Amino acid sequence: MRVPESVSGCNFFSMPTKTSTKRPKPARRKPRADAQRNRVRVLEAAKQAFTRHGANASLDDIAKDAGVGAGTLYRHFPTRDALIEAVYRTEVEKLAAAEGKFAASLPPLEALRAWMLLFVDYIEAKHIIAPALNTYAGGASKLYESSRAQVSGAIDALVKRAIQSGDIRKDIEPFDLLRALIGVSSSMGSGPDWPQSAKRLVDILITGSRPTK
Repeated sequence: MRVPESVSGCNFFSMPTKTSTKRPKPARRKPRADAQRNRVRVLEAAKQAFTRHGANASLDDIAKDAGVGAGTLYRHFPTRDALIEAVYRTEVEKLAAAEGKFAASLPPLEALRAWMLLFVDYIEAKHIIAPALNTYAGGASKLYESSRAQVSGAIDALVKRAIQSGDIRKDIEPFDLLRALIGVSSSMGSGPDWPQSAKRLVDILITGSRPTK
C-alpha cells in the first residue's frame, strides 16, 4: 500500500520522545518438556513412515504412531514439507552434536573413528528418506547444501584434534575421508550390505591416515 505523502516523511509508528517508555521484551519461553517430547516422537514416527511408505505417508497415521493427536502434529509441522525438512535436519543436528560429545569423552583418534561410524548411519538415513526429500518444495539440493557446513565443521574439528595429538598425518584432508565413505554408498547402490562395507572402510581409512614410521 502506498504511504500518503502527508505522513511519508515521519516515523508514523513512533511515540513522542518525552512520554515514551521502553518496556523490556518478554523472555522467550522454552518449549514445555511434554511439547518437546511430542516433537521428538513425531519426528521419529515420520522417519519410519517415510521409510516404509515414501513421501506420501499419511500424516494422520504418523500422528497416531507417535501417540499424539493430529492437531499436535500440525501445530509443530504445519505442512508436509515442514515435517520432511525437520526429519532431515534432525539427522544432521545429531551428527553435528556428536562431534562435541565424542571429543569430550574419547581420545582424538577414537573420537574421529566413532564419528565416522556415525556418519555412515547418517548416509543410510539420508538414503532412506531420499524419496521424501525429493518432493521437498525448496529442492533437496538446498537442504543438502545447508547441512554441508555443519558436517564439514564437525569432521574438520575432529581431524585437527587428531593431527595435533600426533595420531594422524598433517596432510590428511578431512573431507576426503567422507568422500571415501560416500563413494562406497554410491558404488554399491541400495544393496543391503553397503553400510557394513562402509564401516569396515572406516578402520582402513583410520589406519591409512596414521603417521608413517
